Amino acid sequence: MQNADTRRKKILDRLKKSEKPLSASYLAEKLDVSRQIIVGDIALLRAEGEKINATPRGYVLGNANDSGVKRQIACKHNSEEMKDELYTVVDEGCIVKDVIVDHPVYGQLTGELELKSRYDVDQFIERVQSTNAKPLSFLTEGIHLHTIICPDDAAYNRIVEKLKKQGVLL
Repeated sequence: MQNADTRRKKILDRLKKSEKPLSASYLAEKLDVSRQIIVGDIALLRAEGEKINATPRGYVLGNANDSGVKRQIACKHNSEEMKDELYTVVDEGCIVKDVIVDHPVYGQLTGELELKSRYDVDQFIERVQSTNAKPLSFLTEGIHLHTIICPDDAAYNRIVEKLKKQGVLL
């Protein structure tokens, strides 16, 4: 049996080397522990100051893909328009980092997304549908923000124009 400090170092090492999110179940299998142990280890690593984000597909180290132009866009749409909105961003080579809503009781709520491709968008949409979960924007009648990271201002400007044409830019 490995000690907890060694296991947490292995978790960090795997996250640093991975180009994609790693689920708690995957890490548990690789490190021969339960998923609950991994979740606890991630919480302890965060408490120690590690920037680990939980996305719908698993854990990623924060700031891993933060190079480029970072902007926020405000949108309003229904759940049927969500896929087109997200495709518009990733098709321009940009990353959808998160979704943010202003809740009347809890204040700002943020959901990490880390969507980089149509495949990522499809996986996200499938997970929403298969779990019958409502998107965060459901809480605010479709109004939400996305933090996006683009390679340059030109890509950001193309996204803004396309979202305006779709009628989803607030």
